[in-house]
Amino acid sequence: MSTLPHTSPLSLRAQAYESFQQQIVDANIRPGQFISQRELMQLLGMPLGAVRELIPRLEAEGLLKTVPQRGLQVAHVDLKLINNAFQLRQLLEREAASRFVTTVSDRDLAAIEQSHRDIVQRARSGGAIDDALLKDATAVDWGLHDLMIDALGNELISEVYRINSLRVRLIKLEGSTLSPQVLVPAMEEHLWFIEALKRRDAHAVLERLGHHIESAHLRVLGLPRPAMPWSLEKPG
Repeated sequence: MSTLPHTSPLSLRAQAYESFQQQIVDANIRPGQFISQRELMQLLGMPLGAVRELIPRLEAEGLLKTVPQRGLQVAHVDLKLINNAFQLRQLLEREAASRFVTTVSDRDLAAIEQSHRDIVQRARSGGAIDDALLKDATAVDWGLHDLMIDALGNELISEVYRINSLRVRLIKLEGSTLSPQVLVPAMEEHLWFIEALKRRDAHAVLERLGHHIESAHLRVLGLPRPAMPWSLEKPG
């Protein structure tokens, strides 16, 4: 009898879904893009059967749709999607932050703060901001938001947030990782927010989180980001 491990159809579907998410993160899937099942199979590195089973889930989540006589189309980004996605992000993250400010440990906050400062130091080291740094910065950026949401311990909220995060990543796909122009300002916004977390100032935490999310919202709309009364050089 063979002792080789058996990969179930369910695990294949899960792998295909994770691969689809990663393709969005890596900007290999573009908003509004048309793609065939076989092209999707090749892109995800998954068998056709798993891809076919994946499609209904992606359609249900609004990440993909079937267009008659055209094939599969990745979600198209428009003003309504942008505004709706950022409004949902505000609602979920405000709830998460109001809990996080009272539960996150000083030790964890110190590690989070250091990871952000390390990114800023690398960005200001005098060398070019390369793809590796942008990728690491994006992981640090999204990692804090994901951590706050997951700290709620509510799988339903985490699932809704994760799906919405994919929409936001599609919206920002012209630079799904942080661009060199916004890397340091985005890290400063996070550090401003972290400073309020360290003081356990719930009011300031919510105010600064709202500022950060609105700043990202305005950026994807091509509008100037709001001024921030704080910098690494002059914290306050």
